[in-house]
Amino acid sequence: MKNILAPLDLKTDTSKVLGHAVEIARARQAKLWLLHVAAPNPDFVGYEAGPQYIRDARAGILRDEHGQLEQMVSQLKGEGLDCQPILVMGATVETILTEAKRINADLVVMGTHGRRGLAKAFMGSTCDEVLRANKFPVLVVPTPVH
Repeated sequence: MKNILAPLDLKTDTSKVLGHAVEIARARQAKLWLLHVAAPNPDFVGYEAGPQYIRDARAGILRDEHGQLEQMVSQLKGEGLDCQPILVMGATVETILTEAKRINADLVVMGTHGRRGLAKAFMGSTCDEVLRANKFPVLVVPTPVH
């Protein structure tokens, strides 16, 4: 095992997913890739970007997400782990699959919030879609929403 991809949403508690990914990467002496898929720009999905203050707010969110990812990577590198950040804007499932293929991932470690019923029907499950693609081994870590 050489490459482990850990998609992180940075909105909920990512420590469980990160903890499992780090443990496996250390045990296997693998490189850990931390991926955050940022929401696409509104104009990317067919909407006007809006006034400047909206574009400025979006840029601020991206800077914050980038900073969080860099902080995690810096800490892990300081602990001797081979780790690399990836921040990409796009559709979540497609981006995870694209990046997993690009880095030749041996394992994808990702969380699931365990939604059920109507919440799952309306919001779907990124984890389910990655599993259905059936292209990479996936370790699913339960991360219930509080």
